[in-house]
Amino acid sequence: MNAGSLSNIVRTYKAAVTRQINQTCETPPPKLWQRNYYEHIVRGERDLNRIREYILANPARWAEDEYYRSLNS
Repeated sequence: MNAGSLSNIVRTYKAAVTRQINQTCETPPPKLWQRNYYEHIVRGERDLNRIREYILANPARWAEDEYYRSLNS
């Protein structure tokens, strides 16, 4: 795998954050990451605006998200 590939960058980031949380909390957290990530090539202004709207509106939908609910049950 290419050291600069997106998947390697994401994997390295997740590992570093998880290590820092484990050190800070002195205990492993419950499941921290979703299994995969979503990548998308932004192909224009319309696409960019749709993605921005999704990011802005997403926190209001957390209570409906199955992963969020399972963490808070």
